[in-house]
Amino acid sequence: MVGVVAALAITAVAFFQWGSARQPAAQVTPRPSPTASPRPMTVAEVYQMLLPSVVFIRAGSASGTGVVVNGEGVILTALHVVEGVSAIEVAFADGTRSRATLAAADPDNDIAALTADTLPGTLVPAVLGGGAGIGDDVVAIGNQLGLGDSTTAGVVSGLGRTATRKSGPDLKGLIQFDAAVNPGSSGGPLVNMRGQVIGIVVALANPTDAGTFIGIGFAVPIGTAVTAGGGPQPPI
Repeated sequence: MVGVVAALAITAVAFFQWGSARQPAAQVTPRPSPTASPRPMTVAEVYQMLLPSVVFIRAGSASGTGVVVNGEGVILTALHVVEGVSAIEVAFADGTRSRATLAAADPDNDIAALTADTLPGTLVPAVLGGGAGIGDDVVAIGNQLGLGDSTTAGVVSGLGRTATRKSGPDLKGLIQFDAAVNPGSSGGPLVNMRGQVIGIVVALANPTDAGTFIGIGFAVPIGTAVTAGGGPQPPI
């Protein structure tokens, strides 16, 4: 069990010290990607495929990331980004901004599902599933430290991890990875090289009080995360 874990919302204060609360830097024209790639892609290709599905979330004094997971526009994110917040705003990749509502929550896994009042003209859900294996290449996309749609790459470092929290039950069954994540990344997608979302980023481990990345991040497997949105299990 990992003894010292910083959920990324716990470090929201650090986010506003180190980076401005900017909207995503890039705006894109969504191109539907209804299926996974038949071949492994480059990091740049994964980024281009996923970016239309990635959402910037502002919730009170905190911010984070989300990902559109179905044709109805349900957005999955980390619960700690939006928990206890009365006003939630989301910004889609094409620049559409909207108020959002907490539609479902799974406190045991730190996962939330949001619905937006206004959706983009072209909605591009991410492709879900694919599972994870130790050593698999992965990409994390999120708005870390106020830097919109930051993209980092690494590998799956471990599976079935358990991580403690300052409040709430331990998070169990996590994917451990070493693609860099920081405050603002929370709720973003962890993606395999065929463009499939395999997890939702929820935490990082750091034995200091800094709350910054030192090589260990954690994601809730997508099969667990999607249940919070009321959807079926993806094909894993």
